[in-house]
Amino acid sequence: MPDDVLRRVGSRLETAPGCVIFCSPIGSGRTGVFPGSPLWWPSTAAAPTGGHDPPAGTPYCGKGFSPPLTCPYSGASVAIPIYSQFIIFVTLLFCSCYPCCRVRPSCTLVNLRAILCQPCADQSQTTLVSKLEALQCHFTWDLDTSRSKLFRCRERFEDFFTEDGHSWLGHIYNLRGFIEYKLGFTEEAQSFFNKATEAFRQMRNADEGPWLVVNYGNLAWLHHHLGDPAESEAYLTKVDALMNEYQYPSQDELHPEIYAEKAWTFIRFSTDKMLLAADYFQRAIRMQPDMVEWHTYHVKGLMFASKHSSTGLGADILEKMRIAKEQDPENLYFAVHYLEHCAKKGEIIKDEACKLAREVLRNPISSYSGIKPLLRVYRNYVSVDEAIDLSEEVLKNHPDERYLMRCATLCYKWKIFFSDSPQKQSMVDRAISLHEEVISLYPHSSLGKKIDLANIYSKSTNGKVKAKQIYQELLKSDLDQAGKQMLYNNYAKYLNFQGQDRTSSLRYHMKAAEIPQQSIFREKSIKVLKNIRDKGKDRMCR
Repeated sequence: MPDDVLRRVGSRLETAPGCVIFCSPIGSGRTGVFPGSPLWWPSTAAAPTGGHDPPAGTPYCGKGFSPPLTCPYSGASVAIPIYSQFIIFVTLLFCSCYPCCRVRPSCTLVNLRAILCQPCADQSQTTLVSKLEALQCHFTWDLDTSRSKLFRCRERFEDFFTEDGHSWLGHIYNLRGFIEYKLGFTEEAQSFFNKATEAFRQMRNADEGPWLVVNYGNLAWLHHHLGDPAESEAYLTKVDALMNEYQYPSQDELHPEIYAEKAWTFIRFSTDKMLLAADYFQRAIRMQPDMVEWHTYHVKGLMFASKHSSTGLGADILEKMRIAKEQDPENLYFAVHYLEHCAKKGEIIKDEACKLAREVLRNPISSYSGIKPLLRVYRNYVSVDEAIDLSEEVLKNHPDERYLMRCATLCYKWKIFFSDSPQKQSMVDRAISLHEEVISLYPHSSLGKKIDLANIYSKSTNGKVKAKQIYQELLKSDLDQAGKQMLYNNYAKYLNFQGQDRTSSLRYHMKAAEIPQQSIFREKSIKVLKNIRDKGKDRMCR
């Protein structure tokens, strides 16, 4: 075939600057170069070293025109004419990196080969990833993504109230989407991210705004992981547009909406970052002081951070709680916490607790409703029997609410574990049946309930064998470090008080203490070991 025909074919196949498709005559044995093109060679030539096979499913061409091909980066698309004496075997390249073209003409049939210029692809991929890593979203916040933690949080968030109008609904959906993705459920992840977008728009009564920066960042990451760079870039563009339009004056500060969502996420997902969450909320409030729910959650972060503090809540935090309660009177969850801390100061709160119970029960039931901390207030400052009665009343009205069953198990646990006298068998049987039901409803977050069930069996007349069986099954199960600490600490106490095996008890306290992860269970085991060491009662602790 004359060179001018070859050039016309090459010219006709050029689809964009740097994106060219080339062809070779059958059996010509020629090698050569089109003007401005990379190397081409006949279909009978050997593949160059480092060549790439085409993606699976690359279409074969019949007569006329081939199916259109699209360059993954330039977006250029072309339908290629078929000449009977030609085999088209080299396809789209990207940009101007022609010298690094590598192809593998592995058949003599008319087969389109979509080959990327690898160095260019790597460079573009690196650029995209660097943009994604610079985002502020759940994928870049260094969250704990161990599967056990993800499953526990997934089940907990399923108990959240998700009716329209919830002030944190968009944040809830964003976090749930991230959890679903990390667990491998990409369709569910995208569904939750899309729900978050809509929830933010409804709450803020606007289609766009800085509250969508985190959400769009999550979607950019999701589409990147799904292998859709174009859609990922589209969301990156949306993030850039929002950041430019709502840019905060200080380059060293995030937008308050980003601070608030990051802080909320840490409080709900990362218990080791409570103080940092409180700091982020404080920054957001300083920039945008009219957001009432931010004030409430700021104080909640301070409360959670001081939960295990030896000094407890300071007077300044109690005052902040009082102010937040006045600013957000509809938040019954927070009202219950405030009432509990008033009781800790010595105030008589029984009447107020009963009044608050009526209000809590009128609201939709969820982990946000305040029923769990209210039952704790009843147990500590009213009576455990009235706490049981309240939980049973709520369960009677909502018999299918698994979260209420979980709360009720707490009341029976308190009654059985912290009573000075043996309980009636009917009380123990009710506690056992509730625990077994809750364990079946929370398959991924019921380790604590299984331990409680074993301990309840150990206190029943005929349940000691069952208690030992449950513990043995748990010891053989696959647990993360935190789960092992919880199990070892509780099993050590069980062996000491129920099994009368002091040596084995000490060994499991030591196993709990040896795990290098801070937790209340590790602290308890270390305290036991130190007490024994200081008293010189056992050589194992010296």
